[in-house]
Amino acid sequence: DLSGVIKAKGDANAEHVTSALQAAFEDKHTAGVILRINSPGGSPVQSAYVYEEIRRLRSQYPAKKVYAVITDIGASGAYYIASAADQIYVSPASLVGSIGVIMPGVGVQGLMQKLGLEDRTMTAGAHKAIMNPMAPVSPEEKAHVQKLLNTIHQQFITAVRQGRGQRLKETPDMFSGLFWTGQQAVELGLADGFG
Repeated sequence: DLSGVIKAKGDANAEHVTSALQAAFEDKHTAGVILRINSPGGSPVQSAYVYEEIRRLRSQYPAKKVYAVITDIGASGAYYIASAADQIYVSPASLVGSIGVIMPGVGVQGLMQKLGLEDRTMTAGAHKAIMNPMAPVSPEEKAHVQKLLNTIHQQFITAVRQGRGQRLKETPDMFSGLFWTGQQAVELGLADGFG
């Protein structure tokens, strides 16, 4: 089971999921592995760890297939993981995809000025306070963060293309962060069928 937000500290983390996968693959009675997914995604690092472990286990045990079954939602990092499976199954109403990367942030400097507060953040290192919500974002720092997000997004896209191969029917908005119903996911090659 991969359930909930994927994060280092929580039930849906790489350590828990990969140890369960390893146990399933190593069991001599295992005919195949079903990874049941109900997750909106989360950490790209934790997701990549699980993705890579599935690929490693698949190559080590080629006779044992991995089936990802997306129940309510398999989005973002959860879809990243699912794309490592031999096949992905969904419900017609499942939510699938969201192949994108997000870094939430908020700026409160206008509110601080209204309240008469001043930012007294001190740093050693010109960019140590990058994305400080109490200060304006410099164009240079914004460009740097965007480059990081683009790099991680490209890693995600590569993983999906590698996992799905020729089954993927790419559209201009496939990697835009949009998500689709399970029915649409099957049509787009993001999933293999219903089940």
